[in-house]
Amino acid sequence: MVGKNDGMSDHAASFGAAATAYERGRPEYPDEALDWLLPPGEPRVLDLGAGTGKLTRRIAARGLPVTAVDPSEGMLAELRRVLPDVPAHVGTAENLPLPDRSVDAVLCAQAWHWVDVAHAVPEAARVLSPGGRLGLIWNLRDETTGWVRRLGEILRSPEGRRSTDIGPPFGPVEHRQFRWTQPLSPDRLLDLVSSRSYAILLPPGERARLLDRVRGLTETHPDLAGRKILELPYVTQCARTSLPA
Repeated sequence: MVGKNDGMSDHAASFGAAATAYERGRPEYPDEALDWLLPPGEPRVLDLGAGTGKLTRRIAARGLPVTAVDPSEGMLAELRRVLPDVPAHVGTAENLPLPDRSVDAVLCAQAWHWVDVAHAVPEAARVLSPGGRLGLIWNLRDETTGWVRRLGEILRSPEGRRSTDIGPPFGPVEHRQFRWTQPLSPDRLLDLVSSRSYAILLPPGERARLLDRVRGLTETHPDLAGRKILELPYVTQCARTSLPA
């Protein structure tokens, strides 16, 4: 399902290699965000860029029919292990392996910034039913907290709002944010860092030094030192828009 315009496929192989760390370290998504993103009733949902199924399992837990699509076979292998009853297909936002009008909602978590919007938007419109909804969601570290801001400096990747460009044939885009906190161990924080694209693409020696700096942060920062459980604050950024009915 990979073509020359498949923006999500560029990082598929590297993310697949980090599937285990991704599964252990990446956060879930708050129920309030999913309540806001999903249309009412019992929509058929496509989880686009599903990864290891962090969002997929939240959708499935509601009893909704959900299909997962991701460009990484390695990520999907982990998803299938956790969610064996959920249909999961290799594919990209620009080349969806689904029939026309086959879903009522397309949700894309942590991935819309990778896509080629000019090709992904018409593909999402193609697989959606009339009036169907496209929803985007990102968990962003809340760097108003001192140690979290320092973590972003170590990663050389400070958090910032993501672009929610969509455009026709979809209507106006609505936005909402949700604040919450993820409890995690220092080891899980290292898994979170290991699963970031910046860390994945580093040469092994540089990646080891990066993880050493993060480990040093957890051992020496006054808000973290000696703690078995850390509290990582997030701002979950959401956007939603719909096709004409």
